Amino acid sequence: MAPEFLAGTWTPPATDGSGRDRSALKAGLDLLIAAGFKLDGGRLTSAATGKPFSFEILTQTREQEHIALGYQRTLKMVGIDASVRTVDAAEYDKRRKTFDFDMTVWSWASSLSPGNEQRHRWTSEAASREGSFNLPGVKSPAADRAIEALVGARSREELVAAARALDRVLLSGYYVVPLFHLPEQWIAYWTRIGHPQKVSLFGAVTPAWWQRPGELK
Repeated sequence: MAPEFLAGTWTPPATDGSGRDRSALKAGLDLLIAAGFKLDGGRLTSAATGKPFSFEILTQTREQEHIALGYQRTLKMVGIDASVRTVDAAEYDKRRKTFDFDMTVWSWASSLSPGNEQRHRWTSEAASREGSFNLPGVKSPAADRAIEALVGARSREELVAAARALDRVLLSGYYVVPLFHLPEQWIAYWTRIGHPQKVSLFGAVTPAWWQRPGELK
């Protein structure tokens, strides 16, 4: 049976926001145990080999390090041993280009018209090419076909269908742990400033704002 999120709009799991949501932690641990792991003295290990579940999170800034340390604390609650390593820009760039990491913090800029850049991010060829942005190492024939359909689209309908297919394939592979998302843009401004009633899909475009007549003080 296909994952539930393939049937509709995907949303990330919701927690109580405490960072110690026991129900969410138990659900995650149950999935890990079903995948062949077990708790051994508070450490998560492979039931087959006894090898502990451990990996390194590579970061390049103090801000990323703080986020990774928070993730590290949560992982420890289910017995996963995650270490955090912060390196300078030169070393990070080298390790990123050669895929010399277990996990890292990254973002892929997107547009309303995805195209050829997807080949550099998610194809099987890019997974084996140093310097590409296929950091998770995605090697999926389904993703390859969806990207070729996307690049070769000759109408908006074809583009949308291919983009949605690629989206479903990548979601079903669980290649990325979503970090955060704000559904709204928060902006503070003076009441004397006017702005268009309809907001761009890209968010507020401040050069299109104006100062209301008669309010020059």
